[in-house]
Amino acid sequence: MIAGLRDKVLDGKRLSRDEAFSLTSVRGAELFELFSAASRIREEFRGNGVDLCSIVNAKSGECPEDCSYCSQSAISKADVPVYPLVKEDVVMEKVMEAKDAGVKRFCIVTSGRKVNREELREIASMVGKIREAGLLPCATLGLLDKEELLLLQDSGLERYHHNLETSERFFTEVCRTHTYKDKLNTINAAKSSGLSLCSGGIFGIGEEWQDRIEMAFALKEINPDSIPINFLIAIQGTPLEDMDLLDPLEALKIVSIYRFILPDKEIRICGGRRQVLREFNSMVFMSGADSLLTGNYLTTMGVTFEDDLRLIRDYGLEVG
Repeated sequence: MIAGLRDKVLDGKRLSRDEAFSLTSVRGAELFELFSAASRIREEFRGNGVDLCSIVNAKSGECPEDCSYCSQSAISKADVPVYPLVKEDVVMEKVMEAKDAGVKRFCIVTSGRKVNREELREIASMVGKIREAGLLPCATLGLLDKEELLLLQDSGLERYHHNLETSERFFTEVCRTHTYKDKLNTINAAKSSGLSLCSGGIFGIGEEWQDRIEMAFALKEINPDSIPINFLIAIQGTPLEDMDLLDPLEALKIVSIYRFILPDKEIRICGGRRQVLREFNSMVFMSGADSLLTGNYLTTMGVTFEDDLRLIRDYGLEVG
């Protein structure tokens, strides 16, 4: 089955939902056949380049939204840093660290439903400085509209990041202060503004395989350039504090199945990579990924620039 579906994708055809769902039954030794097939699809459609992105947590805590997985949400009791939008020099210090490490993209991330107009103008200035420094500026600023996104694009923004998070069916189990449709509105505004789009989700939050497959096909329809895959780190004080970490092989299985469904997209492994994959982190490319979020994340530790660059070299891949 795996080889047949691999060859179908390599021939330029796309899997049906039923075919994609059939891959979720793969277990045991067959998992490594699945990983190998996904790696072959990655090589065919994405080559040997690895896209690296780094982020700055530019505004932290006190978010009015109730996302159950997030340590910064209104319903979280987690002990996280709380501060307003940082100054431009703080952001640029992080930008230069990333540039010196060979990272090509840099994303400004803020907590909250959306940034206000004053913050937006300050971030627009930062975007221009990131572009001048030679990196591709990205941003994660919440539920922005087209006018706000065009302001950022005019300042040099290359890509906007806004996750679906999960399937439409499961979304109300994750968040109730904004809707799945709200997310689609922002995603459509980013695309209609001419920005590159980064959109994916988080896994290990209680969703079923049905939700994982449905989100993959929703992303296929949305057609983002980059698809971030995050794994839940259950943080004390959040509603999901008692959730078990995903099994590392199940996490890699998600990556592989997403490569089958979305063969030509950047599949970027992001939050929770170090904690969930552990010693299997070295298999991210073997299972079909071609992009990484490197360095630390928002309120948790990530993987160092040096370790990721070593991993890329060990696989004979190149920073793209």
